[in-house]
Amino acid sequence: MLDAIDQGFVDHKIDEKGIATIEFGHPLSNSLPGKILQKLADVITELGENDAVKVIVLRSAGEKAFCAGASFDELISIQDLETGQKFFSGFAKVINACRKAPKFIIGRIHGKAVGGGVGIASSVDYCLATKFADVKLSELAVGIGPFVVGPAVERKIGLSAMSELAINATEWRSANWATDKGLYNAVFESVEALDTEINRLAEKLSESNPEAMAMLKKVFWQGTENWDQLLSERAGMSGKLVLSDFTVNSIQAFKQK
Repeated sequence: MLDAIDQGFVDHKIDEKGIATIEFGHPLSNSLPGKILQKLADVITELGENDAVKVIVLRSAGEKAFCAGASFDELISIQDLETGQKFFSGFAKVINACRKAPKFIIGRIHGKAVGGGVGIASSVDYCLATKFADVKLSELAVGIGPFVVGPAVERKIGLSAMSELAINATEWRSANWATDKGLYNAVFESVEALDTEINRLAEKLSESNPEAMAMLKKVFWQGTENWDQLLSERAGMSGKLVLSDFTVNSIQAFKQK
């Protein structure tokens, strides 16, 4: 039987209209180990460079959580700073891949998003969700902080709302709250309604001028050109904290709940 760290997948397909769909999944609430995060970043980059692709839809598998963040099993195995920084760089790579891809990315958030899942939702260019897609930044509850995803979340919803999530780390915020703050562009009553709108928008964008969309994307992400370095530094901050006695004890207490 595979360990949790070795499970998970990333699949993609491109239809005749140039709509690329990326789906990732993991049996533990779509929490993502480093290998899967690397593959996800690579696929986003690859599709962004593919001239046959007009627009990208990013989604996760299953009917429950959209993404529960990084793999907890991998987190608790960290023993040194280098491994810690590498682990926390996982979502940094996905965020930067979304940022650099010259294609619009539509996010399909069908369920709850935690930690890095909120980071992914913040890094797509247009984000649609169901009413079940509550959000939480739970990092402080286990002795670290949302340092890597913080810039992406702050860019999308502002410092005040990001701070609210980061400080009140054990409380969920509703999908309507996330919409009011600008994380989601719209919320739907059902997955069926969500998919109908995603398909409509993706088809419309597939007929739009690729050059204009690429130029718009650069405009939308202006001011983030330093994020390769910034997010790497943030990963180092988390990597250092995860080795502290406080965080080790917090993680052990969390495991026993």
